[in-house]
Amino acid sequence: MALNPQPQHADRRKRERGAALLEAAFAIPMLLAIAVGIFEFGRAYQYKQVLTNAAREGARYSVTPNSDPATAKSLVAQYMKNGGLDQCIDAAPCEAYVAVQDAMVGTVPVSTVTVTYPFQFIVLQPITQLLGGGSGVDNSLEMKATAAMRKEGS
Repeated sequence: MALNPQPQHADRRKRERGAALLEAAFAIPMLLAIAVGIFEFGRAYQYKQVLTNAAREGARYSVTPNSDPATAKSLVAQYMKNGGLDQCIDAAPCEAYVAVQDAMVGTVPVSTVTVTYPFQFIVLQPITQLLGGGSGVDNSLEMKATAAMRKEGS
């Protein structure tokens, strides 16, 4: 009486297919989370660059003779809007996120422009709430950029 080895091969193939399916079920969500994280942090880096450049533009203007803080704030707000950070217009004017300050550093007059902006993750925010962040936690990240320049003519 000969035994038929075919059912054993079929069982092994089924087990291997099941193992591959289980491995894919674990690997695919991790790969998607990594890809989403790359996109989210890339967007955060882009926002930070826009804020840094906006602060520099405001500082460049505020060190010129006859400059005023209101115009510096509106220039920064316009730069933020052109850089894609026009979300602040819905909640508050972009000027609300800009501070212009003139001070003396030693014997040198310096103008400092500070720009703050609330940044919220799009996809990672709900994930952090699911993992225990709670609904009462504000998941916005406050980005801040500061530029200080020496006043001209001094």
